[in-house]
Amino acid sequence: MTKMPRVRLTEIVLDGPDAHALADFYRRLLGGSIATDEPGWVTLRPDDGCPTLAFASEPAYSPPLWPSRSDEQQMMLHLDFLVDDLEAAVTHAVALGARLASYQPQADVRVIVDPAGHPFCLWVQPTNVSPSEEMR
Repeated sequence: MTKMPRVRLTEIVLDGPDAHALADFYRRLLGGSIATDEPGWVTLRPDDGCPTLAFASEPAYSPPLWPSRSDEQQMMLHLDFLVDDLEAAVTHAVALGARLASYQPQADVRVIVDPAGHPFCLWVQPTNVSPSEEMR
């Protein structure tokens, strides 16, 4: 049997029409610092040890639709952010240029759409979940 090579997730990359504008939005949302700043490519290292986010400019970018429809660009993935105050986090994200999605599937989650059109979730830990189950 062949030994499995080491494979590690190093960052999550979001494409958009303007890598710098998208990186600035997430830097203001999450904190952290810009680690790489090149034409069409920016990386953000959040302060809290979360994975690095990278942003790539894609001239042909088409934002996904939430909720999805078969005849529109599908969401391929989304980011989830645990928050301590859901409404304050929503207000913060909207003040930075995001918008609240029209469809909200859960009481303890808010689907937000970033300025480039990527849906992401802000969520609070339900009170009946133990600390060991804190992160999903």
